[in-house]
Amino acid sequence: MKLYTNQNNPAALKVLIAGNTSGKNVTHEIVAVSDAQHHCPRRLPVLLLDSGKKIFSTNASTRYLLPPSQGSEIPVDQWLEWEACQFLPVLAACLSSGPKLDGDLRNRFIELLQTLDVALLNKEYIVGNSISAADIVLFCSLYPLVADPRLRQYWLADRQNIVSWFLHLQALPTVKTALEALKVQPGGEAYQALIAGCWQPMPEVSLLTPADKQRPQLQSTGSLDSSIAPKEAPISEAELESAREAWVTGTSSRPRPKLIKKPIMPIAGEKNILITSALPYVNNVPHLGNIIGCVLSADVFARYCRLCNHNTLYICGTDEYGTATETKALEEGLTPQQICDKYFLIHDAVYKWFNISFDYFGRTTTPEQTRVCQEMFLEVHGNGFTSTQHMDQLLCQKCNRYLADRFVEGTCPLCGYEDARGDQCDGCGHLINAVELLSPRCKICRTTPIIQKSEQFFLDLPKVEPLIRHWIDKVWAGWSNNARVIARSWLKDGLKPRCITRDLKWGIPVPLKGYENKVFYVWFDAPIGYVSITAEYSKEWKRWWQPKSDTQVTLYQFIGKDNVPFHSIMFPATLLACNKGYTIVSYIMATEYLNYEDGKFSKSRGVGVFGTDAQNTGIPADIWRFYLLYVRPESQDSSFSWIDLATKNNSELLNNLGNFINRALTFAEKFFGGILQEIILGPAELALLAQVNREVRAYSAALERARLRDGIRHILSVSRHGNQFMQAQQPWVLMKGTDQERQQAGSIVSLCCNLACTLAVLLHPYMPSTSEEICEQLNAPKDVMALSPEVVQLLPTGHHIGKPKPLFAKIETAQIDKLKQQFSGRQKSASPEKSTPSTPSAYLEAAIHKQDVQIRQLKATGADQSEWLPLEATLQELKRQLAATQQPAANGPRVGNGPAAPAAAASPGNPEEIARLEAAVAQQGEKVRQLKGSGAERSVWQPQVAILQQLKEQLVAAGGSVAPPPKPKGKKK
Repeated sequence: MKLYTNQNNPAALKVLIAGNTSGKNVTHEIVAVSDAQHHCPRRLPVLLLDSGKKIFSTNASTRYLLPPSQGSEIPVDQWLEWEACQFLPVLAACLSSGPKLDGDLRNRFIELLQTLDVALLNKEYIVGNSISAADIVLFCSLYPLVADPRLRQYWLADRQNIVSWFLHLQALPTVKTALEALKVQPGGEAYQALIAGCWQPMPEVSLLTPADKQRPQLQSTGSLDSSIAPKEAPISEAELESAREAWVTGTSSRPRPKLIKKPIMPIAGEKNILITSALPYVNNVPHLGNIIGCVLSADVFARYCRLCNHNTLYICGTDEYGTATETKALEEGLTPQQICDKYFLIHDAVYKWFNISFDYFGRTTTPEQTRVCQEMFLEVHGNGFTSTQHMDQLLCQKCNRYLADRFVEGTCPLCGYEDARGDQCDGCGHLINAVELLSPRCKICRTTPIIQKSEQFFLDLPKVEPLIRHWIDKVWAGWSNNARVIARSWLKDGLKPRCITRDLKWGIPVPLKGYENKVFYVWFDAPIGYVSITAEYSKEWKRWWQPKSDTQVTLYQFIGKDNVPFHSIMFPATLLACNKGYTIVSYIMATEYLNYEDGKFSKSRGVGVFGTDAQNTGIPADIWRFYLLYVRPESQDSSFSWIDLATKNNSELLNNLGNFINRALTFAEKFFGGILQEIILGPAELALLAQVNREVRAYSAALERARLRDGIRHILSVSRHGNQFMQAQQPWVLMKGTDQERQQAGSIVSLCCNLACTLAVLLHPYMPSTSEEICEQLNAPKDVMALSPEVVQLLPTGHHIGKPKPLFAKIETAQIDKLKQQFSGRQKSASPEKSTPSTPSAYLEAAIHKQDVQIRQLKATGADQSEWLPLEATLQELKRQLAATQQPAANGPRVGNGPAAPAAAASPGNPEEIARLEAAVAQQGEKVRQLKGSGAERSVWQPQVAILQQLKEQLVAAGGSVAPPPKPKGKKK
């Protein structure tokens, strides 16, 4: 079979990928559109079959080469028709029209993208468990868009389901081969080639219904401009009738909050939800990344479950064993227990300030933790799921102790970073074993340790693996995507035995004769803390962790992605090996990393905003909660930004949510004495209720899947609908009219006050204090805090509201500038005067060291020569400057042992040096932006960020200043 296609036509990729996937031989030839020898004009690509027949439809060719599997015919054909008739024509028209793109056409495309993104939620393939013709045609249609970093960032910034699915397919060998063969170029030119080669129905404005055209433009809450936000589908008669029925009859039947009896215990026949968040290390103050990564995310979900009247228990506590605690104790001159006691109180205070609603917040240095951990080990050991092996460990003869990973430093064997830790290198990020370090040194006394063998216990994961695979197949559909990917990578090549003991003093002792001097490694004992903390909460803890057959408990665990292996493999393996009917996690909700401005949070280096810092800014806890949840790193890393925090507060909270609620309540107080009037449901009111019902259902669907960012955006859409309704109905104008018009104004405002009460309910998981404030201003009854599936009348006619007042305050630019300056030093040493090089020679030596480490890192990770070769030139220039400082000064001999006068190029304030560094900063900044915009992995762009930071430091030291990054093209200022 042979494929004829014009150059750069993405539709041709469909046929080649299908042929590669099915194993059928398909060759291709590039021909001109005008060449009619092998095809009809404007009918490219065309597949010539061995029989001599031609197939002009690439979708038909794809299905012919890769027929649907049995049972998947209907969904595959539906997606093929959707792609051909709806998606591809709009996509091609959008991305080939350049600056003349029509707004309605653009809105239609965003609506179609949203449809596809929702369909790909938690899926690797759009139909079934393997690649199908539907995946292929959609992938190829999207390829020129997604492969272009600028277009991808612009159109798909908030559609990570599409991006994850696309990258998965792109990595398949059959797809790679086709891409290499055709070399379709990213961008709009590919779609112009598609249109030139094959007639496509070009959508006009008429594709949108009259109702679409009449509906007011929506604002966007994502990264796109408000002018290109998607328009909703028309409201159906069924939706209007459902809204009317819920409003009229739902008040009496609406759910009320159920009485919670303490301690909370699972109940047979009810939905019992057990929630845990990763136990934070107790060796430092938690930063914003820790807070959103576990405790805050879990808190939102727990509050939502309580709104739904689910029987909910939220457990957490501090993780207090491990070498990180010992290290901190040495730094502060305290015992490990004193460190735990000190930082437990700090953690507890921070979480209380953030209004985290733990049912119990405990700790792991308790007798209960020791008892449960040792009992579990003995059960695992007794069931034959442990083994012993001799392993190499580092022994410090001077300290007379085996060195735990965090007590060893040395040179990374992978990248050459000279301050790598014994468990992980901060230079390249790779996990390493302490014995692999080059030039190892004891962190305490700085001497070189020796290698000595020591017998340790291992969890025999290969023996447990069949149980793990059987369990994981049943549950991991509900996990976050990164949790599935990480767990799958562990299982891919088979599990290996994992060491669970160490020769340490700070930890839970191994309860076996002959092993009294060993303790359990933190990877083993920390997750068991969930069980022991529950046991501290109630003596009947087994009802949650070993429920009876008539009671079902569903466990949700909220963690950062670095904790996925322990929650998806290690802890479940321990529970399965116990064979005691333990509750095992059903839903693992893992976040990516939250970065701080241009860098990353680091406890050990004090980089970023920490919990106690947030309290000292004067910004209320609810604002912090809102912003952290708005930028929650659900499917990719995100960043905390001071400017963005102010922007989101001022636009979404102040001008949208707060404006709607305050307008409604103030109007009710001013014109009706705060007494709600009879609500008359006309067409506009019913349309509003139907729109809000859509948002409420979407809100519930998002939170059921722990898609917390989506949930908060649905809340903001409710208030946006309310603002648009008030603006369109203009009750302030109606108040100047007839009695009937004034009655209508009262109805409008009273409906908006009821929507404000609905917003208080929806907002409760995210901003509990604000929710309570809204209820107080509304004088709402206590029983409103239960989630209804549709909007009902929560405040009846004649209800008297309280005193309205603004909910939010504007965050001024001056305040943000002050906060940025106040916390900018957190990315440097706590004592700058001690850490800043005091001489030109010292400065250059430090710069050379950092540059050399960066080059070795790039080489070790297999980076292209074009990435590190320019850095070599910079390194040589720095060495030349250092050599110049070490030569006798031109105007006299060296004085004492001090350095010679620096070369002119290295002197602070030198215009040529400042100009060179400014150019280097600009070039490196653009490189970082391109890498991030392309969707590259963190491991690819993070080293480039470090290089950028280094260049900025050099520029500042030379007397220059760092300019703010340019705004992205295509965005409104």
